[in-house]
Amino acid sequence: MKCALIMAGGRGTRFWPVSTEEKPKQFLKLLGNRSMLQMTVDRLNGYMDIEKIFICTSKKYVNLVKKQIPNIPDKNIIVEPFGMNTAPCIALSSILINKYYPNCNILVLPADHLVSKENKFISVIEKANNYLIKNSNAIITFGIRPNRPETGYGYIQISENNHDEIYKAIKFVEKPNYESALKYLLSGKYLWNSGIFVWNSTYIIELIREFLPNTYEALEGIISCEYEDLQEIIDNNYHNTDAISIDYGVMEKAQSIYVIPCDFGWDDVGSWNSLERYAEKDENGNVFIANGITHNSSNNIILSRKPIVVNGIEDIIVVETEDYIMISSKSNEQEIKEAKAQLDKMKYMEE
Repeated sequence: MKCALIMAGGRGTRFWPVSTEEKPKQFLKLLGNRSMLQMTVDRLNGYMDIEKIFICTSKKYVNLVKKQIPNIPDKNIIVEPFGMNTAPCIALSSILINKYYPNCNILVLPADHLVSKENKFISVIEKANNYLIKNSNAIITFGIRPNRPETGYGYIQISENNHDEIYKAIKFVEKPNYESALKYLLSGKYLWNSGIFVWNSTYIIELIREFLPNTYEALEGIISCEYEDLQEIIDNNYHNTDAISIDYGVMEKAQSIYVIPCDFGWDDVGSWNSLERYAEKDENGNVFIANGITHNSSNNIILSRKPIVVNGIEDIIVVETEDYIMISSKSNEQEIKEAKAQLDKMKYMEE
């Protein structure tokens, strides 16, 4: 049995101010006429029925999920009362999916990533599922072959030996500095961490019980409860889970993690610079989504609802919304999240 879990509870702060807490990145149409969440569900169509696709999201985004994915059953929307990082999200979802489809294989993927080669994507998912049929006590993740020293992604170091192009994971590495990223690229032994996993539901629950006992104990009441009591139990106990990522909470401790190197046109589209890789540009390399002109300007990202004149600048991001104007150098784009936090703190102090 194959199921999918789409994580759609993030706040998308790196795409601020277009992505807001009220309508974050996964619900926006950043790359066409479908939202990132809709594109994620679309690429699974034909591979599995909608009854096998689950979406975990925050309570405040349930109506957005229902509006954008109207055919998904209500029970397939897993509701976090509040965000507690990826480990509680995955623990809650895995227990519930196992409740409905015992001992199934679960494909876990974020709602806001780009996959441009969908046939290759489905092919490697099937390869992972076939491996788990014979090796249920294993976790498969997909490593993306790097083509640049990217500092915005995590990395996975893989072993030199492999079985049918499936490698043992040696370690997970958080976002590196440029020098480390370049070293990883040149070594050929590191892959980008796609954040996409396939595992057996029974096995991941066992690992959560072993490595995150507080989280398991907080959620084990939902295993045997009736459906009508489910959300109340989650709401009353979720604050007792561990606010930790699945990478730190489980992946760094488990011994049976394997990696399939992939090339299915993946990008987490997690920043303005990453969006630039797919947006249409003018003859000077500007992404210009606005009314107005650019003059003697190059390699900028400009989004504005008002007419705008851009003169004599390069490598700048300018985003204007109804509430904010955000201006950043492209080289310091990773700091937009920190600047937004500082702005929120200032607003809180003023109130």
